[in-house]
Amino acid sequence: MSSSSTFSSLKFFNYRLWFAGALVANIGTWMQRIAQDWLVLTVLSDDSGVAVGVTTALQFAPTLFLSAWAGVLADRVNRRKLLMATQASQAVLALGLGGLVLSGHAQLWQVYVFAALLGCVSAVDGPVRQTFVAELVPATKLSNAVGLNSASFNAARLVGPGLAGLLIAWIGTGWVFMINGVTFAATIFALTQMRLSELHPLPIADRAKGQIREGIAYVRNRTDIIVIMVVVGVVSTFGLNFQITSAMMARTEFGRGAGEYGVLGSVLAIGSLTGALMAARRDRPRVRLVIGAAFGFGVASGVMALMPTYPSYAVACIPVGFASLTMMTAANTTIQMSTDPAVRGRVMSLYMIVFLGATPVGSPIIGWVAEEFGPRWAIGIGSIAALIVATGAAIWVKRHWQLEVHYSVRTRPHLDVRYPSLPTQRQEVAAELRAREIEQSTSSA
Repeated sequence: MSSSSTFSSLKFFNYRLWFAGALVANIGTWMQRIAQDWLVLTVLSDDSGVAVGVTTALQFAPTLFLSAWAGVLADRVNRRKLLMATQASQAVLALGLGGLVLSGHAQLWQVYVFAALLGCVSAVDGPVRQTFVAELVPATKLSNAVGLNSASFNAARLVGPGLAGLLIAWIGTGWVFMINGVTFAATIFALTQMRLSELHPLPIADRAKGQIREGIAYVRNRTDIIVIMVVVGVVSTFGLNFQITSAMMARTEFGRGAGEYGVLGSVLAIGSLTGALMAARRDRPRVRLVIGAAFGFGVASGVMALMPTYPSYAVACIPVGFASLTMMTAANTTIQMSTDPAVRGRVMSLYMIVFLGATPVGSPIIGWVAEEFGPRWAIGIGSIAALIVATGAAIWVKRHWQLEVHYSVRTRPHLDVRYPSLPTQRQEVAAELRAREIEQSTSSA
């Protein structure tokens, strides 16, 4: 597939605006994540992995309690206006934390409070952000748009951590928070400048009782979504704790500073960005890609945990970033493309609960392991958990979906996996595309 098809969603004016604004804001967000963890680890605590873990947990804990309600909001209200509100709220919190740190009176409990408040806003922002992308492009370009969203996020991850490390050493963490607050203006500006006539609005759900239960019931009857959620949930809980493990490895294992910690995040993003661009070229990801990527993550992170030097550890971050991003993007796109648009916000909110809500559970555990047994063991636990859940999911799928595996090692080696007892995802996507086309033609008439 050509590079033009990789970036095909950028042909649409509204998506170009969103992509550019989100890229700027995402760079600021990654800068704040690095600055926040470094502030807690080196200034407000005595190299405490537990303190970093608690901060991370507080930032993601609201997802467990608010995302289901936020998913209902995402199905009910104007998504563009709701995003303006959440972006402005995140800007205010970043500026507030920056002002507190610059005043010289910041304490650990205050950072905890700001992390929790940011988590509340992010819990509302997540589901609507995930579903809003479907309004920016035609249904046939949804997979490409989701992949490019991940590319934007990880391009920012390539720049943000390294830039944050340099800025922390140069002007301090407080100014990094202030800069992040300003970057949200880019997203808000993009949202205000969109051409409303070119949006592809999703159905708006009417107010009714039991809408959260309706979303749960929908997921309960979809074993493919359940498998994805289980795999992603386990890997996220024990494996996707880079903010803790990278900080501890840089600080305590290799004796490095903020700059080297930021570089680890940027190097990790090299693999993630590569995975995101490959995802943008993929027309229809499948459940088996999620499982395979989770297994690859387990292998890659296990190798990373054993690297003896800082340079070798940094290089080992690249395949870890590639595998983790491939898993996350495949999971996100597979769920979005196979879910009824009328309940997509609620389904994505449940996915966000599993994906981000796992962090408050895993972060304190991984932080404690890193502090008591060393960061290598913290990474190793994530590796083992990923290998176990990927293997278990593959066995379950093969048994319950009557999966057939055909392979050839002669002439043209290939592996062909079929699910004869289930409707193919191609049929599901085609049905949804036909429904969207009918809806759009009806509204235009």
